[in-house]
Amino acid sequence: MSKKEQHSFSNILSVNPYNNTYVSAVASFLNETSSPQFNKQQYVISHLDTKGFINSHISVSKNIPQEDLYDAIYNKAYDELGLDQAITYQIQYIEVFNNLDEDHRNFHVFIIDPLVVNDVFKTTVEKLKYVDYIIPSPLLLKSLYTKEIIEDRGVHCFIYFQENDTFLAIYNDQDFLYTKSINYSLRQMHERFCEIYGELVEYENFISFISNEDLKTTQSPYKLHIIKLYKEIFSNINDILTYVKRALEIEKIHHIYIDSQIASVTHIDEMAEFELGIKSSNFNFNYGFESANAQMEHLHCLMQIFATTPESNRYDCNFSTFHRPPKFTQRDSGKAILLVAATFALAFLYPVSYWSLTYAQTLQHKLLEREYHDVHGAKLTREAIINNKTNEKEKVAALVEKEKQDYIEKKNTLIKIHDVKVNYPMKANLLHMFSKDLNKFEVRVEHAIYSEKEGTTKTSSSIKELKLGLVSTNDKKITGLIEYLTKIYEGKFHFSIEEISYKDESKLYFGELKVSLL
Repeated sequence: MSKKEQHSFSNILSVNPYNNTYVSAVASFLNETSSPQFNKQQYVISHLDTKGFINSHISVSKNIPQEDLYDAIYNKAYDELGLDQAITYQIQYIEVFNNLDEDHRNFHVFIIDPLVVNDVFKTTVEKLKYVDYIIPSPLLLKSLYTKEIIEDRGVHCFIYFQENDTFLAIYNDQDFLYTKSINYSLRQMHERFCEIYGELVEYENFISFISNEDLKTTQSPYKLHIIKLYKEIFSNINDILTYVKRALEIEKIHHIYIDSQIASVTHIDEMAEFELGIKSSNFNFNYGFESANAQMEHLHCLMQIFATTPESNRYDCNFSTFHRPPKFTQRDSGKAILLVAATFALAFLYPVSYWSLTYAQTLQHKLLEREYHDVHGAKLTREAIINNKTNEKEKVAALVEKEKQDYIEKKNTLIKIHDVKVNYPMKANLLHMFSKDLNKFEVRVEHAIYSEKEGTTKTSSSIKELKLGLVSTNDKKITGLIEYLTKIYEGKFHFSIEEISYKDESKLYFGELKVSLL
């Protein structure tokens, strides 16, 4: 809210539509109220949880004129992200100023189904009639830098646990870089804790424990299971940070700010620093407000400081379609009343026919709108089921591929072990057996090769063969040796030699004796 806007309102009302909490700020004092009412003099701000929208990065040519920029981003988002052409999504964006890219302009885009916005803010709009500003919750953190609440530069990671969502956001040198919803909201943490504990624990008891019990000192039977749950959460966060650093070429996360929607005696920032090895703090910033509630939800504080930040120093990303009523003469209803009055003045020209047509069109519109809502809900449910099954299929395929690789590695290892345990001792035993006979006939062994081959038929076993390279000064010694071995080991081995050659250079005879085990 600009300074001009700020002076025109008596108070700022921040709204959390997910738990229906409302905080009003007059000057610097915050007061939580359970029964807000419509008031034209108040400025209303709210937020969208990260799991409710799609966040991505899009580049467009610098040659596109400013007046055509939204259409270019809108069309490219549908093409690159595969959005459903049947849905007219709300798309907002913030520009990323990258001096290294001379040909393109880069943007972070935030995309949401309008029906989601309508469902989330249905109760709020019924009470307040309008919402001036609805912003994705990770972008609220920008005001911490604008207001110089955080003065450090570098890469900062923010993690905030809520009842129905937990978001992780990364800022680099005080500019938004990345955000993701992680599957560990307080509700999901409760479900996972029950799985680990092996028994159903009431949600209220779970919240009471993590709020009031210190894991360092408690003797509760829940302690070890809660610690296991936190370790699982931080393991998941570590995987996300590893991916982000690799994908976005970040060398180091300098600081983590981590906290929860509910107050906790256990310092999860200390646990985060121990598990992740990164300096960590909680969200207890000096927001500059006074409040009767010492445990004011941090998102309300962030919305309040965002609303008092000048427009030029904050991200412009407003998803609100619930605009405050304009002046009577500028409202559609006001124009209709004036038109009706003019119509009466012109002697009720065709009033009955126009009223009937209007009623019929309105009724038809409501019927079509109700039908679209039902069909759209069924479509989203089926898409979720398909995506879930696809993810499961990919996980199973990855596991199968890993098992194949493990099988190949184990098979190769066993082959090597077999070669060492079987082939080498067998060759040594045979050489030892024939050594006396070789010495007797004064025949030396130049080389020895032992091998095993599969049989040529289904009934035959493997063929074991030893090849000995024989060297002697006389060919008769070699032939004598073969005759002797054939007689001595008849029925145990089969001996054969193809030729005995003579080399003039060495004045020696050479031959390769094949010994087959019968």
